[in-house]
Amino acid sequence: MEEEVDKLELMFQKADSDLDYIQYRLEYEIKTNHPDSAGEARFKPIADEQKEIKSRICATFNKTMTMIQELQKQTDLELSPLTEEEKTAVQQLKSHMSDL
Repeated sequence: MEEEVDKLELMFQKADSDLDYIQYRLEYEIKTNHPDSAGEARFKPIADEQKEIKSRICATFNKTMTMIQELQKQTDLELSPLTEEEKTAVQQLKSHMSDL
């Protein structure tokens, strides 16, 4: 399970980084190509869209974790307590999601 959590965390971090880069590039292009326009007003919708996408990612992650837990219960899989590394990964994921 630890490996899956690590993969999900990396995927979330990459998606977050990709969204930040896209926003930066869009802002840069607007400033470069339209310096006299009201480009600043365009940045807010981009940031709003980015927050919405991050929220969707978090919702998908939460659903995935719930499904994993349900499958574990249905298969009577006895879970061992989380390792320290797994606990740290869970805390990091919760931290990323609370930043949204």
